[in-house]
Amino acid sequence: MYKVLLVDDERIILEGISSIIDWEEIGTELIGTARNGLEAYDFIVREKPDIVICDIKMPGMTGLELVARVSKEFPEVKFIILSGFNEFEYAKRAMEHGVKHYLLKPCNEKSIVEALTSIINDLSTDAKKEQSLFDMKSRLDQIQPYMKKQLLKEFITTKLDNNQGIQFYEKLLRVNFHDEFIRLIIFRIEGEYHYEHMFVIENLGEDLFSESVLSTNIGEYALFLVDEQDFSVLQDQIERLRNHFFNIYEMDMTVAISEMDCITNVRKLYLEALECLNHRFYLGEGSIITKNDIQQDTKLTDYEYDGQSLCLFIKSGNIEKVENEIIQFFQELANKRLSIGLARSYVMQLFLVMIQHTDSKRIQSYTGKMSSLLEMDTIQQMKESFLMTAIDITQHYYEKHKSNHSEVIQKMMDLVEKNLANTDLSLKWVANKVYMNADYLGKLFKQETGEKFSSFVTQQRINKAMEQIELMDDIKVFAIAESIGFGDNPQYFSQVFKKFTGYSPSEYKKVN
Repeated sequence: MYKVLLVDDERIILEGISSIIDWEEIGTELIGTARNGLEAYDFIVREKPDIVICDIKMPGMTGLELVARVSKEFPEVKFIILSGFNEFEYAKRAMEHGVKHYLLKPCNEKSIVEALTSIINDLSTDAKKEQSLFDMKSRLDQIQPYMKKQLLKEFITTKLDNNQGIQFYEKLLRVNFHDEFIRLIIFRIEGEYHYEHMFVIENLGEDLFSESVLSTNIGEYALFLVDEQDFSVLQDQIERLRNHFFNIYEMDMTVAISEMDCITNVRKLYLEALECLNHRFYLGEGSIITKNDIQQDTKLTDYEYDGQSLCLFIKSGNIEKVENEIIQFFQELANKRLSIGLARSYVMQLFLVMIQHTDSKRIQSYTGKMSSLLEMDTIQQMKESFLMTAIDITQHYYEKHKSNHSEVIQKMMDLVEKNLANTDLSLKWVANKVYMNADYLGKLFKQETGEKFSSFVTQQRINKAMEQIELMDDIKVFAIAESIGFGDNPQYFSQVFKKFTGYSPSEYKKVN
């Protein structure tokens, strides 16, 4: 039975909840009540309840203060908060201390029972996990004694040049190393690891690798020495171990597998597996790496990329082309499988070339990223960090170009407004005035305004014509056409005017 404490400064609430809940039916026991936070705290220290149901606003010590204090001193105690204040801030502050259940007054029996049941399920699950962990530790102590772990460490750190030592351990452990070929498997946890993680991996491995000879851990690595078996079966066992481990801790592992050899060459197999593990830099976290995966083409010993294309794309503000260029650079670098140090140097060279195209303030902040870039474990991580910096620089150029483009477009519009009567007004004429290429200027205008320059000019002329018609008592089509750049062609002006407005000039005057 889980022990429950009920806390509220309103007597009617205490008596109501105490009486409406069938505590025993849901596997709980109401062991006491309290009228304020201070009284509740003393009770918790003395009786150690599993669950506390408390009001959020009480004299002496509020519910939130009680939660904050108890969560530090007795983190195993679970809380259900009751409150009449329907404000998110209260719930947020309670959740910061691990409270999952926040019930608004008045709350009925069903909501309280549901909250209690949820907490009981969590407590039951935690208890099972603790028991399971205890059982696994006990089994590990029986199956994998300290001496056996030290043996594998001795094998991989010492050259075995005679059989005397091996024969001694064969008798002691009742195995026959000479009758089997073996492989060495290294598991590397991705993320911060603890001793608990290591013994869980070893325990899972002992269950899955039925032909396991020895296992141990060195630093962040868990090692297994396994007898010869079908490689596809071994891969399946490794995947199962990784899946089990991920289900428990939500942490992935990278795995390196050596070739097969006899026990006297176990140190060579260890160094071989470590070399495979180093290629995690190229193959990424969570890979299963064998010697076949790290074979290098001897012709691919160097790599050339001056970064000029990338810099041009950055200066043009073209984010899409910058992303494609960087992705291609890292892909080619990964395909060549150069030494990791050489690969890092190429990345840093390109990074320096790239950031040189920024101003002095920005280049200082980007330079500070170089040390973290060098420390990254995989080429994928380097690529992602590199991309973020490149996009940031490119976005700066894009905004700069956009500002410059806007100024040019405004100049074009001002020229159009001042020169509507000029029959020579055209894109080429405007381009000469602003000293830019006409084709580029036309594309820029369309990109910025969404319409062709010629259409813009015609619309402005028709707008001007409509203004003049509204002010005229007697429509003079010839004079209007001449004043807005149609020259001595009033008939063409009338056709264009009707196309844009749906009326002839005289009809437009009548309807307006």
